[in-house]
Amino acid sequence: MLQLFLLRHAKSDWGNPELKDFDRPLNSRGRTAARTMGAFMEKNQLQPDLILCSSSQRTRETLAKLLPHLRRQTEIRLLNSLYDESEDNYLPIIRARGGTAGSLMVIGHNPATEQTAHALFAEGDRVLKADMELKYPSGALAIYSCPITDWSSLEAGTAQLEQFIKPRSLQAETS
Repeated sequence: MLQLFLLRHAKSDWGNPELKDFDRPLNSRGRTAARTMGAFMEKNQLQPDLILCSSSQRTRETLAKLLPHLRRQTEIRLLNSLYDESEDNYLPIIRARGGTAGSLMVIGHNPATEQTAHALFAEGDRVLKADMELKYPSGALAIYSCPITDWSSLEAGTAQLEQFIKPRSLQAETS
């Protein structure tokens, strides 16, 4: 059984209209949310073996806020394709790039992150699924168990949704 973490980048800054979309950084709320998500992952011992991260500025900054919370060596691959194909779902990229990692994290963009999460769902908590369908906000994380031994065999409609976590919910718990 493999574990998949689908993380939408944290909230980005739209303050500089001169920046290309690819170069937009996180805003202060996004930086806080990414740190919060990293702390959640650390507390719950959620440790990816491999991270596939879009090469955009905001996804790399999201990753940078998670890294202090990872407690063992993790392979990281920055992929332009996660940005370039952010209008599609990420299943082909996961199949091609996931290899034999026992746990894989994808840090990407919407709508592809959300579409991938919806496409994978076969079973799991229906309340979490409904929450995810309502909105997949910036910084949100879906965690799936996948009944496969190699990412190349990942198919739509085959995974179990274990958790769906939103930064705002975590921040409300600590307030």
